[in-house]
Amino acid sequence: MMRLPVAAACAAILVFLLPPSGRAADPQSPQSPQSSSETYRQLDLFGEVFERVRADYVEEVSDEQLIEAAINGMLSSLDPHSSYMNAKSFQDMQVQVRGEFGGLGIEVTMENGVIKVVSPIDDTPAALAGLRPGDLIVQIDGEPVMGLSLAEAVERMRGPVNSEIKLTIKRDGRDPFDVKMKRAVVKIQSVKSQLQGDDVGYIRITSFNEQTDSGLQSAMKQLRAKAGSKLTGIVLDLRNNPGGLLDQAIAVCDDFLDKGEIVSTRGRHAEDAQRYDAKQGDITDGLPVVVLINGGSASASEIVAGALQDHHRAILLGTKSFGKGSVQTIIQLPGHGAMRLTTARYYTPSGRSIQAQGIEPDINVEPAKIEKIAVGDIVHEADLRGALKNTDANQPAGNKKAPAAPADHGATPPESAAPAPDVDANVMGTAEDYQLARAVDLLRGLSLFGHRAPE
Repeated sequence: MMRLPVAAACAAILVFLLPPSGRAADPQSPQSPQSSSETYRQLDLFGEVFERVRADYVEEVSDEQLIEAAINGMLSSLDPHSSYMNAKSFQDMQVQVRGEFGGLGIEVTMENGVIKVVSPIDDTPAALAGLRPGDLIVQIDGEPVMGLSLAEAVERMRGPVNSEIKLTIKRDGRDPFDVKMKRAVVKIQSVKSQLQGDDVGYIRITSFNEQTDSGLQSAMKQLRAKAGSKLTGIVLDLRNNPGGLLDQAIAVCDDFLDKGEIVSTRGRHAEDAQRYDAKQGDITDGLPVVVLINGGSASASEIVAGALQDHHRAILLGTKSFGKGSVQTIIQLPGHGAMRLTTARYYTPSGRSIQAQGIEPDINVEPAKIEKIAVGDIVHEADLRGALKNTDANQPAGNKKAPAAPADHGATPPESAAPAPDVDANVMGTAEDYQLARAVDLLRGLSLFGHRAPE
């Protein structure tokens, strides 16, 4: 039996025994190849299996396929976020972080052998098809995903623009169902903004790519130009934001903070720990901020939410975040793509680990829909026959309204009532978004309290 391919296979594996920083293995470490012949025996076992599969498997499999599968299996067995990327997958990833890529527009992870949706990205085929955070993808074009690696499943979901794909979805409370959609070129405008009414700025960050920080600063300038001195607060919407680049999350935090720690990372080796601090300058000039989060807010989103919460710079509203508090380092392997390896954990300024815990909001608000309830004619004091008139000369002018037409029952009609804040027609979009409506109400309440004259 030839041993050369085995040696080549073993050499390929040995490359990955070196730490990502290039640090030499500690000769005293019990896991060091230099200190344990058991490591070589295990590699020899790998070589034996490799040769047997190559020689006797029912169908011919290339050496490249076997080696890639072995490497990916080693990495994916560590945690859901470590994986191997071949040259094509690595190129796709680089395109994605630049803000444009082809596919469905969906952030996924692996859970119990199936693909779990972390978050669909706004205005993409996945979002338009109605996929939700927490959905499980059990089949792709009729083929089970069980047994596929995360990278393999993602590769199958990619394809030519306008080509169709069918995903079988398992969702809590429903039988499995199929969702058909067409792949598209996904262009991510990671920051969107608008005014809510004429006094509250709304900024949504859909992901953290290379344009996020510049997009945030541009959005803030536009809101100030539109609202002027009326701007009383900012809603920062991080719901269903799956994360992205660490440096962009840090930059976004820095935009709202004047000083202090933003986030720290701690890995296996104490000397690799890093801390990132804010610099002077707040793009809102101290305006109150409400951050919206939910179960689809992950990774970089949780860094921002955690930092602003710990510094009491923002009020967090919504539901508990996803809980991905690990750092992945992309290590390029010349000629072979790259590996994504979990190398550290994130910690918020107060020292909290996000991992598997998530960020709890300050105010828990479940998603709901706002509906106006018909209550019929409401009788007020002013409706009663013979009611005393208000003779207060200091009555605010805004309360002196022209009387309406007499009601059918002949009583003096009540004054027109202002619409309830949660159904205010001037607040764009909040009638369909209960969490956003509550955030807007909160900011307006803070503004009124902050400007109330002393009694």
